[in-house]
Amino acid sequence: MGSSTEEKVVAVILVGGPTKGTRFRPLSLNIPKPLFPIAGQPMVHHPISACKRIPNLAQVYLVGFYEEREFALYVSAISNELKVPVRYLREDKPHGSAGGLYHFRNLIMEDNPSHIFLLNCDVCCSFPLPEMLEAHRKYGGIGTLLVIKVSPESASQFGELVADPVTNELLHYTEKPETFVSDRINCGVYVFTPEIFTAIRDVSSQRNDTATLRRVSSYEALQPATRIPADFVRLDQDILSPLAGKKQLYTYETMDFWEQIKSPGMSLRCSELYLSQFRLTSPHMLASGDGTKSAIVIGDVYIHPSAKVHPTAKIGPNVSISANARVGPGVRLISCIILDDVEIMENAVVTNAIIGWKSSIGRWSRVQAFFTLLITQAEGVYNSKLGVTILGDSVAVEDEVVVTSSIVLPNKTLNVSVQDEIIL
Repeated sequence: MGSSTEEKVVAVILVGGPTKGTRFRPLSLNIPKPLFPIAGQPMVHHPISACKRIPNLAQVYLVGFYEEREFALYVSAISNELKVPVRYLREDKPHGSAGGLYHFRNLIMEDNPSHIFLLNCDVCCSFPLPEMLEAHRKYGGIGTLLVIKVSPESASQFGELVADPVTNELLHYTEKPETFVSDRINCGVYVFTPEIFTAIRDVSSQRNDTATLRRVSSYEALQPATRIPADFVRLDQDILSPLAGKKQLYTYETMDFWEQIKSPGMSLRCSELYLSQFRLTSPHMLASGDGTKSAIVIGDVYIHPSAKVHPTAKIGPNVSISANARVGPGVRLISCIILDDVEIMENAVVTNAIIGWKSSIGRWSRVQAFFTLLITQAEGVYNSKLGVTILGDSVAVEDEVVVTSSIVLPNKTLNVSVQDEIIL
């Protein structure tokens, strides 16, 4: 075990691209989804900061097909802030979750790492990465998956798996099955040895061999090409499923929180989870106040240092206020994300909402939504619509207007109350 302390580890975080994350609109219209702030930090910041806890971490790679310029400033800033080398690698085309890893194998192996972490950017959890690495070293094999127990009703939306209760070996894996298989699901967080590249190469080689040997009928030859490219390799269907039950893959179960950030509404839920986690990991990130010299703060709240919050405002719980926001006298904020340069005027109320950049909320106005369900994937209830009101970039809500359970696209002015509407 002594030699393992000198072994280097690298981490790869899959960030997707502009053709992905369309369910995250209108919030992804003017910023890449991975850079959308959750609990006051870009979405991708949370897995990156978790990677810093990995012993002997040599490098963090962000892999996706956004333009490099969209990540350049962030990568530079986060590298300096966390003192961790972070590099963005742009795919020329989608290669699949495993194919993207293989496409950059030479760069990833530059530091000759003994282990490679692979994380999905849109996962919200406590990221127990050092614990996963320690467990993986005990298991052997080429990879270990982070898994969690969920309700049988919600399991079919994810990759379901069966593991040996004693050895934790992955025995069976199926992606989004039509019938119930297991209440354990794949969390989208992995640790592999470099042998994973051999497994991915074998899938590509097998596809090429099959394509070469297969005889094509004259009818098929006239049809548009539907064959999956050899370099497009999916981690779940092409790697996990075939290797299950072969003493190659193992599982590490988390008892902590886990969510997937697929929609704007889920970002509000995940902001709450991360703010709660700050109590243990980063208490300095949380605001406090009793209404004397600063606003009354209830529960877990993040306020950017440049934001201006009036002492008579009442903030929380589950509130994140971004840079240069201005919160006026008598304002009440509950369960909301306030983005950069937002102005909320006196006596306005915002609850269960995300207020987009440079938007303004007039005096005595309300921006709100009502929850009818407890929306927790790990506990089993998932509602894609969610009870969240979303204002896009530069939306103006005039005085004494009530906006309820609605989505408002950018650059709109609301001078009448609306409910259950999408304002295009």
